[in-house]
Amino acid sequence: MDEAVIKAMAKWPNVPNVYGWLSLDRRGSWLIKGDRISNPGVVAFIGRNYSSDERGRWFFQNGPQRVFVTLEYAPFVITTAGTGAASLVTHTGRAIERVTGAWLDETGSLLLRSSCGPGLVNDRDLARFMTLFTDVHGKPIGDATLARAFDTEARRHATGLHFHHAGDRVPVGRIHAAEASLKFGFDPNPRPKEGEPEC
Repeated sequence: MDEAVIKAMAKWPNVPNVYGWLSLDRRGSWLIKGDRISNPGVVAFIGRNYSSDERGRWFFQNGPQRVFVTLEYAPFVITTAGTGAASLVTHTGRAIERVTGAWLDETGSLLLRSSCGPGLVNDRDLARFMTLFTDVHGKPIGDATLARAFDTEARRHATGLHFHHAGDRVPVGRIHAAEASLKFGFDPNPRPKEGEPEC
């Protein structure tokens, strides 16, 4: 968190929270009231000051004011860095050091649990991730196995895939998109408590 933000929090500790203004879409874009934020400086500032509270609510600390984020899917959106798939980063620019879990949902979206927290793989980047799927022995998988794993009609069966990244190899399970917030303990749509002042 930025030093200026920390100082502002100490100086004005009782500024009302903001709800329903800021959201994060499935591709890692920040939106204010549905309009995409395109200014790189603002995007970077939000990313540096993005965190969660003890109730699993994600927020952007804007100086002394906490702006809670509505999540279209997960707290992070994950992409590859550079030209290959070896380095993974979140939409906030945080490097992912470890992947400890992987799931496919009913739409073919890939969800990862990482050292940064739960994140959805950006669908525009999914093709690069294919090289990170292996069989149980760490060997590359064939097209038929891959197609079967992503077949939404076969989603009741095991994927047969493992996700291999930076020395970690984890089985790829199945999950329903609606279950993600409960499984990972985050609130996708924070709302104020009754009687809580808000902006």
